Amino acid sequence: MTTMTIDTSKGIAGLKGALRYVRAYRDQVFVVKLGGDVLADPVALDAVAAQIALLSSLGIRLVIVHGGGPQATALSKRLGQEPNIVAGRRVTDDAALEVAKMVYAGALNVDLLSALRRHQVQAVGLSGVDADLITAHRRPPVQVVHDGGQTTTVDFGHVGDIDRVDPRVLTTLLESRFVPVVASLAGDLEGRVYNVNADTVAEALAVALRAMKLVFLTGAPGVLRDVKDPSSLVTFADPDDLAGLMASGALSGGMRPKVEACIRAATSGVERTHIIDGRAPDALLLEVFTGSGCGTMIVGRKEKATYLGVDLAT
Repeated sequence: MTTMTIDTSKGIAGLKGALRYVRAYRDQVFVVKLGGDVLADPVALDAVAAQIALLSSLGIRLVIVHGGGPQATALSKRLGQEPNIVAGRRVTDDAALEVAKMVYAGALNVDLLSALRRHQVQAVGLSGVDADLITAHRRPPVQVVHDGGQTTTVDFGHVGDIDRVDPRVLTTLLESRFVPVVASLAGDLEGRVYNVNADTVAEALAVALRAMKLVFLTGAPGVLRDVKDPSSLVTFADPDDLAGLMASGALSGGMRPKVEACIRAATSGVERTHIIDGRAPDALLLEVFTGSGCGTMIVGRKEKATYLGVDLAT
C-alpha cells in the first residue's frame, strides 16, 4: 500500500468519524470568542478563519465575538497613555474608551472580516451598540479580589455591565446564513457607549441564542492547575470541579473571567463550553469533531451526567 493510499484511508476514516458530530451540529448555534492573542497572529487568524469557513459550510450557525485587549494596550501606549488593568479587566477612562472604539469596532473588526472573506465566509461586522443588541449600564465601583488575595474598591470607568440582550439582529443574519462578528461594546438608553468584557459578551450572546456551544479561542492551552506546567491541563470539568482552583488563586489574570463566563453559560442553558488554544493547528476542529478534544470543556452538572452516562438519581 502506498503512502498516498494510507493518507487517503486516514482521511476517509476521519470523515466517517466526524459524521455523527456533523449531524448533531447542523443548524445549531455556536458562539466563538477570539482573544487578542489570536487576532495578533496573522497566521493563526487565517487558520481560524479557515476553520470557521468549514464549520459554516456544514450548516453550523456561527456568531463570532472578539475583544482585542493587547491591541488596545498597544495603541494606548503609542498615544502616551498607560493602561490600567485590574484583576484581568481594563479600567476604561475617557481616553481608553476612545481607544476601545477605534480598536474593537474599527481596525480589529475589519481585519477579522477580511480574514473571513479570504475563506469565502459572508460575515457582517457589528458591535453591541447596533440594533440595541446589548444594553448595559455603567458599572458602579466594586470590590475586587486581586490574584494575591487582597481586596480593593475599583471604579472601572466606562465599563458596562449587561442588562439585556436583544438577539433579533443576530437571528435575522443567521437565518440568512451570514456570520455576525460582534465587537465588545454596548450602549445604554441615553446613547452612552461602554466597554464590556468580551468574554462576558460571548457568554450573554450564547445564553440569549440558546447556543449549543460557547468556545473561547485563547493564547493558552486551556485551564491549567499549574500555569507553569502545560501537562496540568484540566480537560473536563463542572463548576464544582473548578471551585477549588478559583479559591486557590490558580486561575489568575485573564483566565478567571473566561472560566467564570463558562460556568455561568453552562448553568444557563448552553450545553457545552470550551477554552482552547486558538493558535494551535486545527484546534477548533479538534475540539468540535473529536472526543478527546484539545483543551478544557466546562459543562453544567446535568450535562456532565449526560456526557459521562451517570444517573443523577443515584
